[in-house]
Amino acid sequence: MKFSQHEIRLPAMKRGCHLITDKILKEIGGSLSGYKVGLANIFIQHTSASLTINENADPDVRRDMETFLNLVVPEGSRAPWVHTCEGPDDMPAHVKTSLLGPSLTVPITGGRLNLGTWQGIWLCEHRDHASGRHVIVTLQGE
Repeated sequence: MKFSQHEIRLPAMKRGCHLITDKILKEIGGSLSGYKVGLANIFIQHTSASLTINENADPDVRRDMETFLNLVVPEGSRAPWVHTCEGPDDMPAHVKTSLLGPSLTVPITGGRLNLGTWQGIWLCEHRDHASGRHVIVTLQGE
């Protein structure tokens, strides 16, 4: 069994859901190719952005997911949140992150992430003015 770990710094992104599969693969590709079988754990080190796996082809799906999250988690005058010291979008961002989660586990097969044909890794940015984000990818296997 072997392990490797990569810390990836992603640039600041606007609020919404962003396909980051290629960015992740660019950073881990050299190590990933050395694994016949294993698991990749992808973890974001923030409480106001999340990761998910979803549609990788039609950008309308990412737009629709942002619309859904904004409908389900209210902001502004209709929001019931007490925590507002970091701005009106902060507590809604924490709720959205808890709904989607901070980490993913993806199988590794033959030196590749074994995602389905239409699956991609998304970073969901829940803040209006976020800074860059840190993602840790840990590979384990043989």
